[in-house]
Amino acid sequence: MPPISLTDKERAMMLGMATAALQHAYAPYSKFRVGATVITDDGHLYTGSNVENASYGLTICAERAAIFNAVHQTQGKLKLRGIAVVTENDVPCSPCGACRQVIAEFGANTAVVFRGQTDYIEMSIADLLPETFRLT
Repeated sequence: MPPISLTDKERAMMLGMATAALQHAYAPYSKFRVGATVITDDGHLYTGSNVENASYGLTICAERAAIFNAVHQTQGKLKLRGIAVVTENDVPCSPCGACRQVIAEFGANTAVVFRGQTDYIEMSIADLLPETFRLT
């Protein structure tokens, strides 16, 4: 399957919603606020923000928060088309390994938009996570 590409309008809307979502982040330890927006195959949008915990291993990234919100809202029938990630300080930030695996779980060709070194870039999750772990 070819990678999914987002339209300019979708990308702009998702980045705007992710920017709004990061205002809800709970990041008292790192002060690194992140927001994310996912778009489903039927065009619905869901957001999430990072939520930290004093036990850092229990922290959840914005990407997974948005995906888990979407899973809940779609009653477990989530099919991702894309995800956009923003940081409060507008610094480079691609999804971490755990987030990449969760993104791939819900869309093997999902478009991922994130801040690169000079601007926002879009890559497929297959390029970000080659040889994805799968049970089937």
